[in-house]
Amino acid sequence: MFRRARRLAHFFSPKQLADPDTEWSRLRLQILLGFVVVVATALVVGGAWSVVNMLNSSAASAGSGSKAGKSAHDQLAERRLPGAPVEAAQPGSLSSGETGTIAIPAPTEVGEVGVATGYPQTPEGALAQLAAIDTTALTSASVRVAQEVIKEWAAPGGPTSESWTGVQAVAAFLESAGMPAEAGSSITIAVEPKMGFIKGTVGDDFVVPCIDFIITATTTTGQPQQVAAADCQRMVWQDGRWVIGEGDEPAPAPSLWPGSQASFDAGYQWLEVEQS
Repeated sequence: MFRRARRLAHFFSPKQLADPDTEWSRLRLQILLGFVVVVATALVVGGAWSVVNMLNSSAASAGSGSKAGKSAHDQLAERRLPGAPVEAAQPGSLSSGETGTIAIPAPTEVGEVGVATGYPQTPEGALAQLAAIDTTALTSASVRVAQEVIKEWAAPGGPTSESWTGVQAVAAFLESAGMPAEAGSSITIAVEPKMGFIKGTVGDDFVVPCIDFIITATTTTGQPQQVAAADCQRMVWQDGRWVIGEGDEPAPAPSLWPGSQASFDAGYQWLEVEQS
């Protein structure tokens, strides 16, 4: 038996591991800003991974020449995915069609910087680990914590505390909301991994998973706002765990509102946590 993806986020929360009887409640985005600024904030969050990653990917492609001599890892990571306008990341019409599901494992322990871990050496395990890494970084509402996360969860030669798009997404969000780099209790960010797909694998120790999240933020006042944001990373099996691997971040996946026809057309599937 599996649980629907709307209940998925608490599996990536360290608090849930410490107290399995406590549900990680879904938080609402409340930004005390005018309508135009609220929409702009949503677009910044939803596009942060995709826009920054697209610029990095384009720059890398411009200087890389042909595929000749490229490793299978690089060819997989750099393969372009369909794009989408940032407006497609906002709440919209839901499809009455169907898509598949990906059963992902539950974590068994808490690792460095409070990141849920203990996932198996499978493509689904790599996807689950990426979801846990991203969730911890973004829910911190802290540039410093996001930097600590990538320092502990990237292999040598992988994204750094300055280059990782996860750090840049946190910084862009806090800046757009008029918050400091350490927002503290002024804002709470919730991250729900809703959909995803496995872009590909090379052997059994290299996977490029892509995840489509719903991001929700809450301040003490204001109106709710939500947005979708997608992330793909090179995941490598190293020292008994999945980490973000060496090399440029992969070509971005489109940030699409989960359940929309566009999300189905892009190949996203619902994420469901495997129950024992």
